[in-house]
Amino acid sequence: MEIALVTGTSSGIGFATAIALAKAGYQVYAGMRSLAKAAPLAEAAAGLPLEILEMDVTSQASVDAAFERIALRGPVDVLVNNAGVGGATPLELTPLDEHKAIFETNYFGAMRCIHAVLGSMRERRTGSIVNITSVEGRLAIPNQVAYSSSKWALECAGEALAHEMSAFGVRVFNVEPGVIMTEIFNNSAPATRYDKTSPYLHIMRRNGKMFAAGFRQGTPPEAVADTIVEAVTSETYRLRWPVGADAVGMIEGRKTMTDEAWIALGADLPDADYNAEFKARFGIDL
Repeated sequence: MEIALVTGTSSGIGFATAIALAKAGYQVYAGMRSLAKAAPLAEAAAGLPLEILEMDVTSQASVDAAFERIALRGPVDVLVNNAGVGGATPLELTPLDEHKAIFETNYFGAMRCIHAVLGSMRERRTGSIVNITSVEGRLAIPNQVAYSSSKWALECAGEALAHEMSAFGVRVFNVEPGVIMTEIFNNSAPATRYDKTSPYLHIMRRNGKMFAAGFRQGTPPEAVADTIVEAVTSETYRLRWPVGADAVGMIEGRKTMTDEAWIALGADLPDADYNAEFKARFGIDL
């Protein structure tokens, strides 16, 4: 039985992916930072080949301990880098330590896990590495500079790594969800600042409306999980896997725009003008 490791499995995409991979026949190790949150997954996975383990991707010691435990069973065949944190604040108002913390989880956390599997995958000439990036790994989203930047970095690393590992039969996938119905937005509340007196109010409002539109669409985390299973089991290879109509609309719409046209949308336009332009470009009704 092939082994899959999924990080950040206490809820949302990681939770759904761990279940989906176990149902697909993998021996799943479900990593989460705190085992105090393990009960719902343990209940949902009853009877499935799934083991929950404590794993904080921001700690090298924790990552090493998790991989040592998995190694008792065998090498990791599928790594899903899902653990992530968010935040929605203009850059001027984002403390540098907070910016670093987002990268520590979203980018360096994934790098720690990738480092742990690369040698074995290369030597065995097989394996899959799945990075949960985001539509924000393809578009630079204002009011979320730290989060967008971390996802751009992971998206870039995935593409470069895919090239490096191609000769060794190791496949890398960048899965790019739009707005998914998960707890990440509640979990990122401390790093979200909405201030009606801010000079960035128009940027904050637009960012909120974009997510509200995504919530109305209601893409569940299971859609991402199904995409991951499809990617790692597909006989044909594709690097990028957008998930959700909003992700597809924004990625495709951005391709039709010049950089300057995208940036010009940051102007303090009347709501009606901005909303009309956004819908025309991306198919999303704000």
